[in-house]
Amino acid sequence: MARRNLNDLLAFVTVAREGSFTRAGAALGVSQSALSQAIKALEERLEIRLLTRTTRSVSPTPAGERLLQAIGNRFDEIESELEALTALRDKPAGSVRITSGDHVLRNIVLPKLTPLMHHYPDVHIEFDVAYGLRDIVADRFDAGVRLGESIDKDMIAMPIGPRLRMAAVASPSYFENHPVPKSPDDLTKHQCINIRFPTHGGLYVWEFERRGRQVNVRVDGQVTFNTSPHIVLAALDGLGIAFLPEEEFSPHLENGRLVRVLETWCPPFPGYHLYYPSRRQPSPAFSLVLNALRT
Repeated sequence: MARRNLNDLLAFVTVAREGSFTRAGAALGVSQSALSQAIKALEERLEIRLLTRTTRSVSPTPAGERLLQAIGNRFDEIESELEALTALRDKPAGSVRITSGDHVLRNIVLPKLTPLMHHYPDVHIEFDVAYGLRDIVADRFDAGVRLGESIDKDMIAMPIGPRLRMAAVASPSYFENHPVPKSPDDLTKHQCINIRFPTHGGLYVWEFERRGRQVNVRVDGQVTFNTSPHIVLAALDGLGIAFLPEEEFSPHLENGRLVRVLETWCPPFPGYHLYYPSRRQPSPAFSLVLNALRT
């Protein structure tokens, strides 16, 4: 069935309620003649008279009264909902779903969003801790957080933290029994703590670079994880050399519980980014999240 223009119905409801073409025209911001033409066209389409017109007043016919009772409250509901949306703009509310890794959530995302949640109690944020590369569109997330180099080109990416460096580390007790590696190739002779990506199931190939020379190393060892906090714990326990963004090891490097190697082979690279699909009119709640996370 073809859609009908609702303007003439709104015109009818306003005239019937106001009892005057003059007052209805003022309320709608249109001329009396335009209102008269709209009502006439509606009556011709329905093939029934809806309004009784006299020189002094306008009132609905029995058919017009029935139509007014049937649709008048619907326009009231629409107007009420539009006012509620305006209130959302002035007082943001709603839910935002974000997927990210544990470390960046604890150290970047939550510290930046906590003040927002205190200030806007009607904004609700759901965090999903995952180490795989989630399809945020298919999984109905508003946004995700990952390293800038791994974001799909069709996503909008916004940096939320500084540039990072990778770090190869092990405990002092490990190096008491193993030589310190001088180059990335030496890692093949060491026990290394592997990470398996949940998304495609493959083991991460450690990536190094120095003076324009890139070296990728497939390492081996006794233990493999798919979460970074457990890799840190395994390194502290002397189970081998670990390789993660240096900030994940920072407190342990400072207190000497971990020792860094191959530092000159770990140049800076783009850090964590918030990524999300293109959207012309983001919700007020999501706009607040974007502004809070922007570096």
